[in-house]
Amino acid sequence: MKIVSRNEELLRDALSCLPQPSSRTSLASCNKLIQFEDISAAAFKIQCGVQKTPCMYSRLSKQYGMDIYLKKEFLQYTGSVKERGVLYLLMSLPQEQQRKGVIVALDSNFSMAVAYHASELRVPVFVIVSTSTAPGRVRMCREYGAMVISYGTTAKDSQVHARRLAQENGYLYLEEEDSAVYLSGLGTVGLEVYEQVPKLDAVIFPAGGHCGLLAGSAAALKHLNPHISVIGVESESFPVLQQSLKAGHPTDDQACNNHHFYGDVSGVCFGSNSLQLTGKLVDKVVAVREEDILISMLRLLEYERATVDAEGAIGLAALVAGKLPELKGKRVAVVICSGNLELHLLQQCIARALTLDNRVCRFSLVISDCPGDMSKLLEILAREEARVLDIKQERTFVTSELFTVEVICTVETRDKIHTAQLRNALLERYPTTAWTER
Repeated sequence: MKIVSRNEELLRDALSCLPQPSSRTSLASCNKLIQFEDISAAAFKIQCGVQKTPCMYSRLSKQYGMDIYLKKEFLQYTGSVKERGVLYLLMSLPQEQQRKGVIVALDSNFSMAVAYHASELRVPVFVIVSTSTAPGRVRMCREYGAMVISYGTTAKDSQVHARRLAQENGYLYLEEEDSAVYLSGLGTVGLEVYEQVPKLDAVIFPAGGHCGLLAGSAAALKHLNPHISVIGVESESFPVLQQSLKAGHPTDDQACNNHHFYGDVSGVCFGSNSLQLTGKLVDKVVAVREEDILISMLRLLEYERATVDAEGAIGLAALVAGKLPELKGKRVAVVICSGNLELHLLQQCIARALTLDNRVCRFSLVISDCPGDMSKLLEILAREEARVLDIKQERTFVTSELFTVEVICTVETRDKIHTAQLRNALLERYPTTAWTER
Protein backbone atom coordinates (compact mmCIF):
# COMPACT_ATOMS: atom_id res chain seq x y z
CA MET A 1 0.00 0.00 0.00
CA LYS A 2 1.53 3.29 -0.98
CA ILE A 3 0.81 6.02 1.51
CA VAL A 4 1.34 9.67 0.61
CA SER A 5 1.24 12.56 3.12
CA ARG A 6 3.67 12.16 6.02
CA ASN A 7 4.51 8.75 4.57
CA GLU A 8 7.03 7.26 6.92
CA GLU A 9 5.43 8.50 10.14
CA LEU A 10 1.98 7.15 9.22
CA LEU A 11 3.25 3.86 7.88
CA ARG A 12 5.37 3.39 11.00
CA ASP A 13 2.30 3.98 13.15
CA ALA A 14 0.32 1.49 11.11
CA LEU A 15 3.03 -1.14 11.34
CA SER A 16 3.28 -0.68 15.10
CA CYS A 17 -0.12 -2.36 15.33
CA LEU A 18 1.46 -5.58 14.06
CA PRO A 19 3.41 -7.95 16.34
CA GLN A 20 7.04 -7.26 15.48
CA PRO A 21 9.76 -9.89 15.96
CA SER A 22 12.78 -8.58 17.85
CA SER A 23 15.00 -9.14 14.81
CA ARG A 24 13.35 -6.26 12.96
CA THR A 25 15.27 -3.09 13.49
CA SER A 26 14.07 -0.74 10.81
CA LEU A 27 11.00 0.27 8.85
CA ALA A 28 12.54 -1.05 5.66
CA SER A 29 13.09 -4.50 7.07
CA CYS A 30 9.56 -4.55 8.53
CA ASN A 31 8.18 -3.69 5.14
CA LYS A 32 10.13 -6.23 3.14
CA LEU A 33 9.84 -9.42 5.15
CA ILE A 34 6.40 -10.24 6.46
CA GLN A 35 6.27 -13.12 8.91
CA PHE A 36 3.61 -15.74 9.59
CA GLU A 37 2.76 -13.90 12.81
CA ASP A 38 1.88 -10.79 10.79
CA ILE A 39 -0.59 -12.76 8.69
CA SER A 40 -2.10 -14.44 11.76
CA ALA A 41 -2.57 -11.02 13.39
CA ALA A 42 -4.27 -9.75 10.22
CA ALA A 43 -6.61 -12.78 10.11
CA PHE A 44 -7.68 -12.18 13.71
CA LYS A 45 -8.27 -8.46 13.20
CA ILE A 46 -10.29 -8.62 9.97
CA GLN A 47 -12.34 -11.75 10.73
CA CYS A 48 -15.51 -9.75 11.44
CA GLY A 49 -15.14 -7.48 8.41
CA VAL A 50 -14.61 -9.86 5.48
CA GLN A 51 -16.18 -13.13 4.41
CA LYS A 52 -14.53 -16.45 5.12
CA THR A 53 -15.24 -17.59 1.59
CA PRO A 54 -15.87 -21.26 0.76
CA CYS A 55 -13.23 -23.45 -0.85
CA MET A 56 -15.34 -26.06 -2.58
CA TYR A 57 -14.72 -29.22 -4.58
CA SER A 58 -15.36 -28.49 -8.24
CA ARG A 59 -17.23 -30.55 -10.82
CA LEU A 60 -14.40 -29.63 -13.20
CA SER A 61 -12.15 -32.10 -11.37
CA LYS A 62 -12.98 -35.12 -13.54
CA GLN A 63 -12.56 -33.10 -16.73
CA TYR A 64 -8.97 -32.14 -15.87
CA GLY A 65 -7.87 -35.26 -14.02
CA MET A 66 -7.24 -33.83 -10.56
CA ASP A 67 -9.09 -32.85 -7.39
CA ILE A 68 -9.83 -29.15 -7.89
CA TYR A 69 -11.00 -26.93 -5.03
CA LEU A 70 -12.12 -23.40 -5.85
CA LYS A 71 -11.51 -20.66 -3.28
CA LYS A 72 -14.37 -18.30 -4.12
CA GLU A 73 -13.01 -14.88 -3.16
CA PHE A 74 -15.29 -13.21 -5.69
CA LEU A 75 -18.04 -13.69 -3.09
CA GLN A 76 -16.61 -10.86 -0.99
CA TYR A 77 -18.99 -7.91 -0.67
CA THR A 78 -17.22 -5.83 -3.36
CA GLY A 79 -16.44 -8.91 -5.47
CA SER A 80 -12.70 -8.90 -4.84
CA VAL A 81 -10.02 -10.36 -2.58
CA LYS A 82 -8.56 -6.83 -2.23
CA GLU A 83 -10.93 -6.26 0.68
CA ARG A 84 -8.65 -8.26 2.99
CA GLY A 85 -5.61 -6.04 2.55
CA VAL A 86 -7.63 -2.83 2.45
CA LEU A 87 -9.54 -3.53 5.65
CA TYR A 88 -6.39 -4.41 7.57
CA LEU A 89 -4.69 -1.24 6.39
CA LEU A 90 -7.62 0.99 7.33
CA MET A 91 -7.95 -0.62 10.75
CA SER A 92 -4.21 -0.10 11.35
CA LEU A 93 -4.26 3.64 10.65
CA PRO A 94 -3.90 6.09 13.56
CA GLN A 95 -7.21 7.40 14.90
CA GLU A 96 -6.29 10.95 13.95
CA GLN A 97 -5.90 9.93 10.30
CA GLN A 98 -9.10 7.91 10.42
CA ARG A 99 -10.87 11.05 11.59
CA LYS A 100 -9.43 13.16 8.73
CA GLY A 101 -10.19 10.62 6.01
CA VAL A 102 -8.63 8.88 3.03
CA ILE A 103 -8.69 9.48 -0.70
CA VAL A 104 -8.16 7.15 -3.68
CA ALA A 105 -8.11 7.45 -7.45
CA LEU A 106 -8.31 4.99 -10.35
CA ASP A 107 -11.06 2.64 -11.46
CA SER A 108 -10.04 -0.59 -9.70
CA ASN A 109 -11.11 -3.29 -7.27
CA PHE A 110 -8.77 -1.69 -4.74
CA SER A 111 -10.61 1.65 -4.90
CA MET A 112 -13.99 -0.06 -4.51
CA ALA A 113 -12.72 -1.96 -1.47
CA VAL A 114 -11.46 1.28 0.10
CA ALA A 115 -14.79 2.99 -0.61
CA TYR A 116 -16.76 0.23 1.10
CA HIS A 117 -14.62 -0.54 4.13
CA ALA A 118 -13.75 3.07 4.91
CA SER A 119 -17.46 3.85 4.96
CA GLU A 120 -18.13 0.86 7.21
CA LEU A 121 -15.42 2.06 9.62
CA ARG A 122 -16.89 5.59 9.47
CA VAL A 123 -13.71 6.94 7.91
CA PRO A 124 -14.41 9.80 5.45
CA VAL A 125 -13.50 8.50 1.98
CA PHE A 126 -13.20 10.29 -1.35
CA VAL A 127 -12.88 8.53 -4.71
CA ILE A 128 -11.59 10.55 -7.67
CA VAL A 129 -12.57 9.09 -11.05
CA SER A 130 -12.04 10.18 -14.62
CA THR A 131 -14.86 10.73 -17.08
CA SER A 132 -13.96 7.43 -18.77
CA THR A 133 -14.78 5.39 -15.64
CA ALA A 134 -17.60 2.90 -16.10
CA PRO A 135 -20.90 4.32 -14.77
CA GLY A 136 -21.58 1.09 -12.91
CA ARG A 137 -18.41 1.44 -10.84
CA VAL A 138 -19.18 5.07 -10.03
CA ARG A 139 -22.67 4.09 -8.87
CA MET A 140 -21.28 1.28 -6.69
CA CYS A 141 -18.76 3.54 -4.95
CA ARG A 142 -21.53 6.03 -4.17
CA GLU A 143 -23.76 3.27 -2.83
CA TYR A 144 -20.93 2.08 -0.58
CA GLY A 145 -20.91 5.55 0.98
CA ALA A 146 -17.94 7.26 -0.66
CA MET A 147 -17.87 10.82 -1.94
CA VAL A 148 -17.18 10.35 -5.67
CA ILE A 149 -15.64 13.25 -7.60
CA SER A 150 -15.25 13.17 -11.38
CA TYR A 151 -12.14 14.94 -12.62
CA GLY A 152 -10.19 14.82 -15.88
CA THR A 153 -10.39 12.54 -18.85
CA THR A 154 -7.62 10.07 -17.91
CA ALA A 155 -6.60 8.04 -14.86
CA LYS A 156 -3.48 10.18 -14.53
CA ASP A 157 -5.61 13.34 -14.27
CA SER A 158 -7.62 11.84 -11.42
CA GLN A 159 -4.46 10.69 -9.61
CA VAL A 160 -2.89 14.15 -9.76
CA HIS A 161 -6.09 15.74 -8.48
CA ALA A 162 -6.37 13.20 -5.64
CA ARG A 163 -2.81 13.93 -4.50
CA ARG A 164 -3.48 17.65 -4.57
CA LEU A 165 -6.60 17.27 -2.45
CA ALA A 166 -4.72 15.05 -0.01
CA GLN A 167 -2.03 17.68 0.52
CA GLU A 168 -4.46 20.55 0.85
CA ASN A 169 -6.92 18.88 3.23
CA GLY A 170 -4.87 16.39 5.25
CA TYR A 171 -6.42 13.30 3.65
CA LEU A 172 -4.37 10.15 3.30
CA TYR A 173 -3.83 9.27 -0.36
CA LEU A 174 -3.88 5.49 -0.81
CA GLU A 175 -2.47 3.72 -3.82
CA GLU A 176 -2.12 -0.03 -4.09
CA GLU A 177 1.42 -1.14 -3.33
CA ASP A 178 3.07 -3.82 -1.21
CA SER A 179 3.54 -2.68 2.38
CA ALA A 180 3.71 -5.33 5.09
CA VAL A 181 0.23 -4.37 6.29
CA TYR A 182 -1.40 -4.86 2.90
CA LEU A 183 0.46 -8.10 2.10
CA SER A 184 -0.41 -9.53 5.52
CA GLY A 185 -4.10 -8.89 4.90
CA LEU A 186 -3.98 -10.55 1.48
CA GLY A 187 -1.98 -13.45 2.93
CA THR A 188 -4.97 -14.50 5.02
CA VAL A 189 -6.27 -16.26 1.89
CA GLY A 190 -3.42 -18.74 2.23
CA LEU A 191 -4.35 -19.41 5.85
CA GLU A 192 -7.97 -20.12 4.97
CA VAL A 193 -7.15 -22.41 2.05
CA TYR A 194 -4.83 -24.45 4.26
CA GLU A 195 -7.56 -24.81 6.92
CA GLN A 196 -10.32 -25.67 4.45
CA VAL A 197 -8.59 -28.27 2.24
CA PRO A 198 -6.59 -31.02 3.98
CA LYS A 199 -3.61 -32.71 2.30
CA LEU A 200 -3.12 -29.99 -0.33
CA ASP A 201 -0.53 -30.56 -3.03
CA ALA A 202 -0.65 -27.16 -4.76
CA VAL A 203 -2.37 -23.77 -4.71
CA ILE A 204 -2.75 -21.63 -7.84
CA PHE A 205 -3.01 -17.82 -7.66
CA PRO A 206 -3.35 -15.01 -10.20
CA ALA A 207 -0.08 -13.15 -10.65
CA GLY A 208 0.78 -10.38 -13.07
CA GLY A 209 2.05 -7.02 -11.93
CA HIS A 210 -0.05 -6.89 -8.76
CA CYS A 211 1.27 -10.08 -7.18
CA GLY A 212 0.54 -9.15 -3.56
CA LEU A 213 -2.01 -11.95 -3.16
CA LEU A 214 0.48 -14.48 -4.50
CA ALA A 215 3.35 -13.22 -2.32
CA GLY A 216 1.37 -12.82 0.91
CA SER A 217 -0.39 -16.18 0.61
CA ALA A 218 2.87 -17.93 -0.26
CA ALA A 219 4.34 -16.66 3.01
CA ALA A 220 1.47 -18.27 4.94
CA LEU A 221 1.38 -21.55 3.01
CA LYS A 222 5.12 -22.17 3.01
CA HIS A 223 5.26 -21.61 6.76
CA LEU A 224 2.45 -24.10 7.37
CA ASN A 225 3.72 -26.70 4.89
CA PRO A 226 6.85 -26.10 2.77
CA HIS A 227 5.88 -29.03 0.52
CA ILE A 228 2.77 -27.30 -0.88
CA SER A 229 3.54 -25.97 -4.36
CA VAL A 230 2.60 -22.32 -4.81
CA ILE A 231 2.02 -21.37 -8.46
CA GLY A 232 1.34 -18.00 -10.05
CA VAL A 233 -0.40 -17.47 -13.39
CA GLU A 234 -0.20 -14.39 -15.60
CA SER A 235 -1.14 -13.45 -19.16
CA GLU A 236 1.20 -14.11 -22.09
CA SER A 237 0.31 -10.63 -23.30
CA PHE A 238 1.63 -9.06 -20.07
CA PRO A 239 4.33 -11.34 -18.57
CA VAL A 240 5.27 -8.63 -16.07
CA LEU A 241 6.11 -10.88 -13.15
CA GLN A 242 8.29 -13.26 -15.14
CA GLN A 243 10.18 -10.32 -16.64
CA SER A 244 10.63 -8.74 -13.21
CA LEU A 245 11.88 -11.98 -11.65
CA LYS A 246 14.34 -12.44 -14.50
CA ALA A 247 15.59 -8.86 -14.19
CA GLY A 248 15.74 -9.01 -10.39
CA HIS A 249 13.73 -5.82 -9.96
CA PRO A 250 10.27 -4.48 -10.87
CA THR A 251 10.01 -3.71 -14.57
CA ASP A 252 7.73 -1.31 -16.39
CA ASP A 253 6.36 -3.27 -19.34
CA GLN A 254 5.33 -0.76 -21.98
CA ALA A 255 2.85 -3.29 -23.36
CA CYS A 256 0.71 -2.95 -20.25
CA ASN A 257 -2.28 -0.88 -21.21
CA ASN A 258 -4.52 -1.82 -18.28
CA HIS A 259 -7.34 -2.91 -20.57
CA HIS A 260 -10.50 -3.36 -18.50
CA PHE A 261 -10.69 -7.02 -19.53
CA TYR A 262 -7.40 -7.85 -17.80
CA GLY A 263 -7.77 -5.57 -14.78
CA ASP A 264 -4.89 -5.80 -12.32
CA VAL A 265 -3.11 -8.69 -14.07
CA SER A 266 -1.97 -6.27 -16.79
CA GLY A 267 -0.57 -3.64 -14.41
CA VAL A 268 3.08 -2.83 -13.89
CA CYS A 269 4.99 -4.62 -11.13
CA PHE A 270 4.30 -2.40 -8.15
CA GLY A 271 6.92 -3.25 -5.55
CA SER A 272 10.14 -4.97 -4.62
CA ASN A 273 8.71 -6.44 -1.40
CA SER A 274 6.17 -8.71 -3.09
CA LEU A 275 8.68 -9.46 -5.83
CA GLN A 276 11.24 -10.54 -3.24
CA LEU A 277 8.72 -12.80 -1.51
CA THR A 278 7.62 -14.26 -4.83
CA GLY A 279 11.19 -15.06 -5.88
CA LYS A 280 11.88 -16.68 -2.55
CA LEU A 281 8.68 -18.65 -1.92
CA VAL A 282 6.79 -19.24 -5.19
CA ASP A 283 7.61 -22.51 -6.95
CA LYS A 284 6.49 -21.64 -10.47
CA VAL A 285 5.04 -18.84 -12.59
CA VAL A 286 3.33 -19.73 -15.88
CA ALA A 287 1.71 -17.62 -18.61
CA VAL A 288 -1.56 -18.35 -20.44
CA ARG A 289 -3.18 -17.06 -23.62
CA GLU A 290 -6.20 -14.81 -23.79
CA GLU A 291 -8.13 -17.67 -25.38
CA ASP A 292 -7.45 -19.89 -22.35
CA ILE A 293 -8.72 -17.19 -19.99
CA LEU A 294 -11.95 -16.83 -21.97
CA ILE A 295 -12.60 -20.58 -21.97
CA SER A 296 -11.85 -20.65 -18.24
CA MET A 297 -14.50 -17.96 -17.70
CA LEU A 298 -16.95 -20.10 -19.70
CA ARG A 299 -16.15 -23.24 -17.67
CA LEU A 300 -16.67 -21.41 -14.37
CA LEU A 301 -19.98 -19.99 -15.57
CA GLU A 302 -21.27 -23.35 -16.81
CA TYR A 303 -19.99 -25.67 -14.09
CA GLU A 304 -19.89 -23.40 -11.04
CA ARG A 305 -22.46 -20.70 -11.96
CA ALA A 306 -19.64 -18.26 -11.18
CA THR A 307 -19.48 -15.00 -13.13
CA VAL A 308 -15.85 -13.86 -12.90
CA ASP A 309 -13.47 -11.55 -14.73
CA ALA A 310 -10.07 -12.29 -16.28
CA GLU A 311 -8.24 -11.90 -12.97
CA GLY A 312 -10.64 -14.36 -11.36
CA ALA A 313 -10.41 -16.94 -14.17
CA ILE A 314 -6.70 -16.81 -14.92
CA GLY A 315 -5.72 -19.40 -12.28
CA LEU A 316 -8.03 -22.05 -13.73
CA ALA A 317 -6.85 -21.07 -17.23
CA ALA A 318 -3.48 -22.69 -16.46
CA LEU A 319 -5.28 -26.03 -16.00
CA VAL A 320 -7.51 -25.46 -19.05
CA ALA A 321 -4.41 -24.83 -21.17
CA GLY A 322 -2.57 -27.89 -19.82
CA LYS A 323 0.28 -25.74 -18.49
CA LEU A 324 0.62 -27.79 -15.28
CA PRO A 325 0.70 -31.49 -16.26
CA GLU A 326 2.60 -32.35 -13.07
CA LEU A 327 -0.60 -31.73 -11.08
CA LYS A 328 -2.50 -34.66 -12.64
CA GLY A 329 -3.96 -36.79 -9.88
CA LYS A 330 -3.09 -34.20 -7.22
CA ARG A 331 -5.21 -32.14 -4.84
CA VAL A 332 -5.17 -28.54 -6.09
CA ALA A 333 -6.78 -25.33 -4.84
CA VAL A 334 -7.42 -22.47 -7.28
CA VAL A 335 -8.08 -18.97 -5.98
CA ILE A 336 -10.93 -17.28 -7.88
CA CYS A 337 -10.19 -13.77 -6.67
CA SER A 338 -12.40 -11.33 -8.58
CA GLY A 339 -15.81 -11.09 -10.23
CA ASN A 340 -16.13 -7.47 -11.33
CA LEU A 341 -16.56 -7.63 -15.10
CA GLU A 342 -18.68 -4.98 -16.80
CA LEU A 343 -21.84 -6.38 -18.36
CA HIS A 344 -21.04 -5.42 -21.95
CA LEU A 345 -17.60 -7.07 -21.62
CA LEU A 346 -19.13 -10.18 -20.08
CA GLN A 347 -21.44 -10.57 -23.05
CA GLN A 348 -18.54 -10.23 -25.50
CA CYS A 349 -16.35 -12.63 -23.52
CA ILE A 350 -18.92 -15.42 -23.36
CA ALA A 351 -19.79 -15.08 -27.05
CA ARG A 352 -16.11 -15.26 -27.99
CA ALA A 353 -15.48 -18.17 -25.61
CA LEU A 354 -18.28 -20.23 -27.18
CA THR A 355 -16.66 -19.71 -30.57
CA LEU A 356 -13.22 -20.67 -29.27
CA ASP A 357 -14.72 -23.77 -27.66
CA ASN A 358 -16.20 -24.88 -31.01
CA ARG A 359 -19.72 -24.44 -29.69
CA VAL A 360 -20.80 -21.66 -32.06
CA CYS A 361 -19.78 -21.79 -35.71
CA ARG A 362 -20.61 -20.06 -38.98
CA PHE A 363 -20.66 -21.27 -42.56
CA SER A 364 -21.81 -19.99 -45.95
CA LEU A 365 -23.02 -21.86 -49.02
CA VAL A 366 -24.82 -21.19 -52.29
CA ILE A 367 -28.14 -22.84 -53.08
CA SER A 368 -30.71 -22.49 -55.86
CA ASP A 369 -33.23 -19.75 -55.22
CA CYS A 370 -36.14 -22.13 -55.69
CA PRO A 371 -38.96 -23.16 -53.36
CA GLY A 372 -37.89 -26.04 -51.11
CA ASP A 373 -34.09 -25.62 -51.28
CA MET A 374 -33.92 -23.66 -48.02
CA SER A 375 -36.11 -26.23 -46.28
CA LYS A 376 -33.69 -28.99 -47.37
CA LEU A 377 -30.81 -27.13 -45.73
CA LEU A 378 -32.84 -26.70 -42.55
CA GLU A 379 -33.70 -30.42 -42.59
CA ILE A 380 -29.99 -31.27 -42.58
CA LEU A 381 -29.35 -28.91 -39.66
CA ALA A 382 -32.29 -30.44 -37.76
CA ARG A 383 -31.10 -33.98 -38.45
CA GLU A 384 -27.63 -33.11 -37.17
CA GLU A 385 -29.19 -31.48 -34.08
CA ALA A 386 -27.60 -28.08 -34.71
CA ARG A 387 -29.43 -25.10 -33.22
CA VAL A 388 -29.79 -22.21 -35.68
CA LEU A 389 -28.87 -18.88 -34.07
CA ASP A 390 -28.94 -16.70 -37.18
CA ILE A 391 -29.51 -17.14 -40.89
CA LYS A 392 -29.16 -14.57 -43.67
CA GLN A 393 -29.76 -14.71 -47.42
CA GLU A 394 -27.83 -12.61 -49.95
CA ARG A 395 -29.27 -12.33 -53.45
CA THR A 396 -27.95 -9.04 -54.80
CA PHE A 397 -24.20 -9.28 -54.29
CA VAL A 398 -23.71 -12.88 -55.35
CA THR A 399 -20.91 -13.77 -57.76
CA SER A 400 -22.23 -17.25 -58.57
CA GLU A 401 -24.81 -18.26 -61.15
CA LEU A 402 -28.02 -16.34 -61.69
CA PHE A 403 -31.03 -17.27 -59.61
CA THR A 404 -28.93 -18.52 -56.70
CA VAL A 405 -28.75 -17.29 -53.14
CA GLU A 406 -25.85 -17.22 -50.70
CA VAL A 407 -26.89 -18.42 -47.25
CA ILE A 408 -24.82 -17.36 -44.23
CA CYS A 409 -25.73 -19.38 -41.16
CA THR A 410 -24.61 -19.28 -37.52
CA VAL A 411 -25.37 -22.39 -35.48
CA GLU A 412 -24.75 -23.76 -32.00
CA THR A 413 -23.28 -27.23 -31.52
CA ARG A 414 -22.46 -29.38 -28.49
CA ASP A 415 -18.70 -29.62 -28.85
CA LYS A 416 -15.81 -30.02 -31.28
CA ILE A 417 -16.88 -33.53 -32.35
CA HIS A 418 -20.43 -32.44 -33.05
CA THR A 419 -19.13 -29.50 -35.10
CA ALA A 420 -16.98 -31.83 -37.21
CA GLN A 421 -19.97 -34.11 -37.86
CA LEU A 422 -22.07 -31.17 -39.00
CA ARG A 423 -19.29 -29.93 -41.24
CA ASN A 424 -18.97 -33.32 -42.97
CA ALA A 425 -22.73 -33.58 -43.48
CA LEU A 426 -22.89 -30.16 -45.11
CA LEU A 427 -19.89 -30.79 -47.37
CA GLU A 428 -21.44 -34.04 -48.54
CA ARG A 429 -24.59 -32.23 -49.70
CA TYR A 430 -23.00 -28.83 -50.56
CA PRO A 431 -19.36 -29.32 -51.66
CA THR A 432 -18.75 -25.56 -51.93
CA THR A 433 -19.60 -24.89 -48.28
CA ALA A 434 -17.16 -22.32 -46.83
CA TRP A 435 -16.53 -22.61 -43.08
CA THR A 436 -15.64 -19.41 -41.23
CA GLU A 437 -12.52 -20.10 -39.19
CA ARG A 438 -12.60 -18.77 -35.63
